[in-house]
Amino acid sequence: MEVGTQPAPHAPRRQEPRHCAWCGARLPDGGKVGRPRRYCGQPCRQRAYERRAAVQRGGLPDDAVLLSTAEIADLQDRLFQLRCAAEDVVTAVNDGAEAGELRRLAVGIAEAARGLERLR
Repeated sequence: MEVGTQPAPHAPRRQEPRHCAWCGARLPDGGKVGRPRRYCGQPCRQRAYERRAAVQRGGLPDDAVLLSTAEIADLQDRLFQLRCAAEDVVTAVNDGAEAGELRRLAVGIAEAARGLERLR
C-alpha cells in the first residue's frame, strides 16, 4: 500500500439466499443481529437434532449423511432428470436449434438443478 492511502472500505457482502439445513426450504432474509438461521422452523430443527443423535449413537463420524432408501431413490430420479435435460441441450445444439429453443432447454436444466439443491 502506498504511503498516505487508506485501505478500501469493505464492500458489503452479497446476500446469497440461505436454505434450511434440514428440508432445503428458502429461509427468509434475516436481520443483521445474532446468528443466521439454520432451520425454517422448530420441526426441522427437531428432525436435525434426532438425526444427529442417531448418528452419534451409531458410532458414525459426525459428518456422516444418512439417507433412507426412498430419499436415495428420489435423489437418483432427480439426477436422471438433470442428465436427460443436459442431453436434450446437446441434441438440440447438434441439430442446429434456434436460440429460443436452447433458452427453453437451459431453463429446464436450471429447474432440474434447483431440485437437486433439496436433499430431503
